Formats: sequence, C-alpha cells, structure tokens
Amino acid sequence: MTLDQNTINNILLFFITFTGAVASAIRLGLILWTYRDARLRSRDSLAQITAATMVAVLGIFGVIIYVMLRPQETLAEAYERSLEEEALLQNIEEKPVCPGCGRPAQADWQVCPYCHTKLKKPCINCEKMLELAWNLCPYCATSQVEHADHAPAPAQAARRRSVASQLGESPPAPPGFESDDTVQFIDEGGY
Repeated sequence: MTLDQNTINNILLFFITFTGAVASAIRLGLILWTYRDARLRSRDSLAQITAATMVAVLGIFGVIIYVMLRPQETLAEAYERSLEEEALLQNIEEKPVCPGCGRPAQADWQVCPYCHTKLKKPCINCEKMLELAWNLCPYCATSQVEHADHAPAPAQAARRRSVASQLGESPPAPPGFESDDTVQFIDEGGY
C-alpha cells in the first residue's frame, strides 16, 4: 500500500493548515486576554492598546513582558482593599474609650460605669451631652459657665441630685442655701 504524491501533499497541507489555524487562534486568544486583563488593571486606554499591540507583534514574548510589567492587582481588588482600609480606620476612630481605665465607653455616657470617671457633662439649658472642655453648647448656643446669680431650673437641680445620689455623692445644696459645713467633692477621675 503505497501513498501517491498527491495524497501525501493533501495530508501535509491539512496538517500545516490545522497547525496554522491553532497557532493563529492561540495568538488571537493571547491578544484578547492581554487586552481584557489590561482593562481590568488600568483605566488608561493607551496602555491597554499598547499591551495588546505588543503581544500581537512579539507573540509569546510579548505576553511574558506584559505579565512582568502589569500592575499586581486589578482595579476591583484595589477598590476592595481601599474599602477595607477605610472600614478599619472608621472602626478605630469611632470606638470611644474611657481615659481613666481604657475600657470601651458609649458616646452618650456621662460617667464611666467601671471607674466612675466623668466623661461628659449635660448642657445647663438643653441637657444634651457635651465634651468636658466645651464652654458653649453647640446645640442651643448656651454658655456653660454658671454665674453666681444663675440658679438652675428646678427640674435640672432635681436631675443633678438624682445623678449625684446614684454616684454615691451627697446631693448639692438647694439654691440660696449656704452653709459652712458643706463638703465639696472632687471627681476621682481628675476632671
């Protein structure tokens, strides 16, 4: 069984055509993969086209060069990483702690329940919680410096007596009541 010259030429032509088609498909696939990967890693359209052109001209060597030079993370990965970093920073910033004992505290606490350090003070007018250093309420614009002639409202005085009794302190004397044996209490937290 001998193969004539025409049959051998047909088999050889088919093999060369098939090999060329596979090689062209692989090269086209590498070009498309490079372009799509460059789009995922860069917003610069010139860089995307340049990478695809480099692979089209240099073939597999262009792919190797592109893989060595491309950014390590995609735009989506960079965005997710920045969101994670921002969330971590917000968690760190938003958790108030007691300056006396270092335990976590709530933003609306007036006193630390563990060490009894005074954390905030109520406004003398609207009773919203204020930072200790504030001399003016940002909510109602009332000065927080009490004058000798300024007597607190009866409801405010009753509330202060209630808070003082819960803290184990003696209630303040009513307005107009002056006594030499009145004991002044100093906050243990240093405030």
